[in-house]
Amino acid sequence: MKFHLLRKRTPLWHWVGVRMSMLAIGALIAVSFSMWLHFTIEEWTTLTSIPIDARAEFQRLQSDPHLNEAKLWKLLTQYYPIENFLPGIANSDWLLLAGLVIAATPIIVLCGFLFSRPLSNQFSSIAQVARLVAQGDFKTRLPLKPNAPDEIQGLISDFNSMTTQLERYEQEVRESSAMIAHELRTPLNAAMGRVQGMIDEVFPSDINQLQMVKRQLEQLNKLVNDLHLLSLARAGQLILEKSEFNLHNLVSERLSWFSAQFKTAHVEPDVQIPVHLRLNADRDRMGQIVNIVIDNFLRYAAQGGSIEIVVNSTANKVVLSFADRGPGIDIADAEKVFERFWRAERSRARHSGGSGLGLSIAHAICNAHGGAITVSNRTGGGVLIQVEIPT
Repeated sequence: MKFHLLRKRTPLWHWVGVRMSMLAIGALIAVSFSMWLHFTIEEWTTLTSIPIDARAEFQRLQSDPHLNEAKLWKLLTQYYPIENFLPGIANSDWLLLAGLVIAATPIIVLCGFLFSRPLSNQFSSIAQVARLVAQGDFKTRLPLKPNAPDEIQGLISDFNSMTTQLERYEQEVRESSAMIAHELRTPLNAAMGRVQGMIDEVFPSDINQLQMVKRQLEQLNKLVNDLHLLSLARAGQLILEKSEFNLHNLVSERLSWFSAQFKTAHVEPDVQIPVHLRLNADRDRMGQIVNIVIDNFLRYAAQGGSIEIVVNSTANKVVLSFADRGPGIDIADAEKVFERFWRAERSRARHSGGSGLGLSIAHAICNAHGGAITVSNRTGGGVLIQVEIPT
């Protein structure tokens, strides 16, 4: 960034204009110098051929032609070719000028190609790398050209950003495909195994066995719905049904859904939300965020014994904060928590049934609202999750 701020800006039109102007000015200077040199040599040759007395008189009259115009004209016609004084393009000076222009034309064309070659090479290198990317090589990058025009610099920077994104997306697709296959296989195999056991009469065909199968299918259905939501969010097609609702009532409602788990964990949530605070957003989606954060608390931080839910509102936004006294989170993992299928302490999370999609869904819902969600360590220990929604 500092390099771009300190580097002298060179727009493409300026880059091309300067080089073409230099070429044109150089051609004019070369032709003009050649004409001046021709006139100088011709004048010197003529003056040396004039007798000394006549030369002195000619130079005196040349400095002041009005002293004796007739005498000056006589000397000119006597020692200079009469063709030089005739009008029209037949004059030898015009022929010389035409010859110089003809001789300079191929040189100008050659210099034009040489001046445009660096720009052409830059576009050629971009095209070559673009072909590699089109063939699936997303690791390739274009080297920066410090002396290139701003437009080329911007193109190279944007191209490298694009390939970086493509490489990251390709890696995400590979990892997600493997993770999705695993996550789908686990409940599917369990359900199929239970059904096959009933068919083989290994398990009794009763309501308890069917409920086990149903729970596995519900888990499978939830995973598919979560993946569908993330796909819609990434495509920018997550539809929100906004309405004005009481935020305190929403949080209280969702907390009641987890009352049994809170009781088991001996946790009493501390809710500090104004009773009459209203928020214009998608109520169901906001409730989904509350569910996700509370579910994460029960999985990872319930041993801390407390969770505080606080709201701070301004004229432009509402910030819903969830703070616990659990083990906290590594600073390096603060951004990873929003990646699909990422888990802290993966083995324990998998044993507890988490798919690793919760916070990525919360992140997608916040983005769809034009807001944000952040995770950080709380002063004194624990995790602070803040959900920011514009009003």
